[in-house]
Order: sequence, then C-alpha cells, then structure tokens
Amino acid sequence: MPRIAFSFPISDEATFFAHYDVLTQRPTESARFNPADYLNMRFQSNPLVANPALKPERTVDYALGFQQVLSKTSSLKIEAFYRELRNMIQMRKFVGAYPIAYRAFDNIDFGTVKGLTLTYDLRRTGNIRMNASYTLQFADGTGSTSQSQAALINAGLPNLRSINPFGYDQRHRFILTTDYRFGGGKDYNGPVLKGSDFQLLANTGANIVANLGSGTPYTPQQFATPVTGEISPSTEGSINGARLPWQFSVDLNLDRNFNLKFGEEGEKQKTANLNVYLWVTNLLNTRNVRGVHRFTGIPEDDGYLASARAQQNIESQNSPESFKNYYSMYVNNPNSLAQPRQIRLGVRLDF
Repeated sequence: MPRIAFSFPISDEATFFAHYDVLTQRPTESARFNPADYLNMRFQSNPLVANPALKPERTVDYALGFQQVLSKTSSLKIEAFYRELRNMIQMRKFVGAYPIAYRAFDNIDFGTVKGLTLTYDLRRTGNIRMNASYTLQFADGTGSTSQSQAALINAGLPNLRSINPFGYDQRHRFILTTDYRFGGGKDYNGPVLKGSDFQLLANTGANIVANLGSGTPYTPQQFATPVTGEISPSTEGSINGARLPWQFSVDLNLDRNFNLKFGEEGEKQKTANLNVYLWVTNLLNTRNVRGVHRFTGIPEDDGYLASARAQQNIESQNSPESFKNYYSMYVNNPNSLAQPRQIRLGVRLDF
C-alpha cells in the first residue's frame, strides 16, 4: 500500500510536514470456510456462518502538521489527522436466502477518526527532560466490533447503518512524561555528603508518567435486568450515548545505575551496568472506572435487586438473603476497575 510523507522547512526553526498512508489488514475472524456450518442448516434457528470472501480491512490516514522551535532545547508541534476506516467487518442478515435466512459477516462497516494533537518536547536541559501532549479526538462509525449489530439482527430489524461514537472513542487525552536525573563524576551537580566528595545521587533519576483521559462511551439501558439474561434490556437514549468517568493515573520509576568492573585493569577488564529500580504504578492509588452496568452507570451494582420486577424472584429463593449476597458479589466485577497501586523492586544487569 502506498505511504507518502514529506516535510517542508520554512526556516531553521519551523517546519511543515504531512503524510498519506494506506494500510490494510487481512480479516482476523470469520474468514475460514467450514462445511459443518451448513450441516442441517435449514433446521437451525437464525444460523451464523463464516464468510471466506471477506475483503481486507482498509485504513486511509491523512496528517498535516507544523513544528516550531521555541528554544535551543524545546519545540512545539501541532498535528491534525483524519483517518477513514473502510471495509470494516460486521454481522449482517441475508433475508430470503435458500434454504433459510441466515447471519454472516460482510465488509459493510465504515468509520472515521479525526482529531488534533499538541506536543511540547523539552530535550535534556540540565537535569530534566519532559514531553507533554494533548489529543482531541472524534472516532465515529457504524460499529465498534464485528458483532455490534447482533442485538438488532436478533430482534428482527433490518441491516441498519447509523453513525455513533466508537466504543474506544476518547475525546480528550493528556500525557505528561518527566525525567529528572543526576549524572556522575564531573557531570554531577547534586548534593554531596558533608565533609567528603561522596555524590549522594550520582547516576540516580526519577521518571514520572501521568495520564489523564476522558471516559469512553457506553449504551445505557432503560430498566434493570438480571445477569441471567432472560429479559432483554431496552436501550435508553442513543447508542454509546453515555460516558464513563475520567481516568487519571501516575506511574513513578526511581532508579540508580552502578558501574561494575571485573578483572584486572587494562584491555581485558570487563564492565557491566547494574540498575536498581523502584517502580510504582498508579502512585496515587486512583480509583479508575473501566466498566459500568448500563442501568445504574456504576461498576458495583446493576440495580436489579432493588427493582420491582426482582422482588418476586428474590422471595421465591430458599434463602432470599443468601441470594442477594451472592448476586451482589457476582455483579461486583473487580475487572470493572483499573488496577490499584502496585510497587515493584527490581534489579537489572547489563553486560
């Protein structure tokens, strides 16, 4: 596929750049012909078969940007991008087919991703190096996954194509990376032990990565339904019409290098580098929500136990209290939350 990129220097301190990329990907699922799919097909209810004639998915990427030098060690870059997603794979129903109407996959989905990225880059200046970026993005299309239309098809609705935010659409994203480090020997400019020349923080540094992002969308539902799924939920509002909360995390890495030497001095002397690090993820132990129940909008409770339609089911159990306790534990999925603070102490040896 063609990929073209060029840059046009305006002066020694400013540059325009652009690129045009066409990327393709072979179908990753439902592309293998399986004769067993057609066995007793006319006796099946709403069968689903693969499609060996699927085309590769195609992405056309456009970008235009401008970069300006602010000082000898810093620059600012502005980049606008636009991506077209074509031939995306989606489930569809073939009505009127022989011997029975069936479901299969086809290249009928499409989408666009457009946005703007601002990046500030500070090269190593003294002890600090920093990179900060902000991305504003709009990702919309007719389906986030290859089975986004399954519920509509199973309900007997036609192959509808409507534009909605993708499930991975994140409107705002901030990333800050900062590295503060002391050198060793003549390059050291940090504190020393009083009364000696011992360099306390020689070859020692700290790296901080901070991420702040708006929540991704989900589709709310109109009333509470049990996890057993015997009642089909009805959508409230539009598809992907609600958003998860913002997410924020800070990772910290403290490390120190030790230069090791082995053997006698001279050409045969061997050297190695020993790095001791302390790595802390989610330093502030922030509670980040990655998934919620569609009725309540929270990760711990789906709202079914408190609904009117659940009371008869609860009272019919051998132990209503046990039923409520186990049900509450089941719907309180820990995977709906990001990982809490984790601390790792490690050693790395390079030789």
